Amino acid sequence: MSVAERDDRSLPQANTGTRAAPIVAAASGIAALGGLLFGYDTGVVSAALLYIGPAFDLSNDMKQIVVSSLLIGALIGVVVGGPVADRVGRKPTLVTVSVVFACGAIGCAFTPNVPVLLGARFVLGLAIGASSLVVPTYIAEIAPKHNRGALVSLHQLMITVGILVSYLVGYAYSDSEQWRWMLGWAAGPAVLMFIGLFALPESPRWFVAQRRDDEARQVLLRIRTPEEAAAEQAELEQVIHAEAKLSYRDLLGRRYGRWVSVGMVAAATSQFVGVNAVIYYAPTILKEAGFGSSAAILASVGIGTLNVLATVVAVAFIDRLGRRPLILGGASVVIASLVAIGILFLFPLRGAVGIGLVAMLIVYQSAFAVSLGMGIWLSNSELYPTSVRGKAASLGIASHWGPDLMVSVSVLTLISWITATGVFWLYAAVGAVGVLYLRKWLPETKNRSLEEIEADLAERSTG
Repeated sequence: MSVAERDDRSLPQANTGTRAAPIVAAASGIAALGGLLFGYDTGVVSAALLYIGPAFDLSNDMKQIVVSSLLIGALIGVVVGGPVADRVGRKPTLVTVSVVFACGAIGCAFTPNVPVLLGARFVLGLAIGASSLVVPTYIAEIAPKHNRGALVSLHQLMITVGILVSYLVGYAYSDSEQWRWMLGWAAGPAVLMFIGLFALPESPRWFVAQRRDDEARQVLLRIRTPEEAAAEQAELEQVIHAEAKLSYRDLLGRRYGRWVSVGMVAAATSQFVGVNAVIYYAPTILKEAGFGSSAAILASVGIGTLNVLATVVAVAFIDRLGRRPLILGGASVVIASLVAIGILFLFPLRGAVGIGLVAMLIVYQSAFAVSLGMGIWLSNSELYPTSVRGKAASLGIASHWGPDLMVSVSVLTLISWITATGVFWLYAAVGAVGVLYLRKWLPETKNRSLEEIEADLAERSTG
């Protein structure tokens, strides 16, 4: 019996709303460990790079290659992960991802040279790319509509927690310069995720898409009231079976192309505002601006802490305020803070100017977390037909990793060419274009089922 075919007898028989909510929350939390690993493995390189560089005598170009090797893997992982999740199921895909996470972390920790380090980070990237697609999709498909936004946003919250933990670990090992331990600790959460996943149900929407309606009903009766389960299954069967033959060409055509483009623009904008230039290189940039290594990492800890707190607030309000106010309002603050950061880099980063730079980085990172940081996962888990959500979301999330790769492989080079001021202003300009597009086309989806959203967008596209 495969992982996807288990009848989930390990889960309590939750046939009331009060029993179903803890099961969904627990399942979402375990799946969101993928977000924690995502954040940790992307963030830890910022501190480790300060010591990997001297250990292997890396130039700036090689530092960018070390960072980017993970992103190349992530881009491949998200492209492959979508079709795999549609074919074999969300749960077995996540189980495989947790194993790959652990193997990649161990490989990084024990690397004897740069080629092995690049290979291990590439493997980590495969896991990160696949998890960045499958985790929010899985959570969206098991969550009830009234708190789906908050549960999907657990993924973004766990990403920010992972980044913060990576900064704290980096600071803890900064005096001893033990970068191998920094990289290796990621294996622990991967093992926890692997163990926890065996208690989770498969997505009922995936079962219906596979025409395994009895198994879908069993899962729905564990995570919904009987009345909700019956109504949701009827709605699922109507929508999914009608869309069962959708292809990539259909997704990019008139009926769905607009909404696929919204997911892709949200993903691309989230990276072209330069967030990972900050996550990956903040200590390097601050050190070159005059901060000591430990002080630069400690400043990153402050940025990461406020990032987590801002995300907690956003998770609490996402289903009350809605997606558009948070995403568009926060993105406007992101652009304004990029302009301010660029201005600060015009002056010597000493005294009040240095403090101001750290403060604006905090504003920037926090505003990003509650807007574009959440927007990418929500838009790419809510806007697509269920039967091909893996394929469609892979297009959207690939639009995250592609620009991420472009930013990470160029930021240090661009700083040397057009100065830090020019780089941050460039990010602000490109981000403004994306936000204008989202302001026009991003739909509000709070308190609506995935099937209601799907039917409405299809009608709007053909009307």
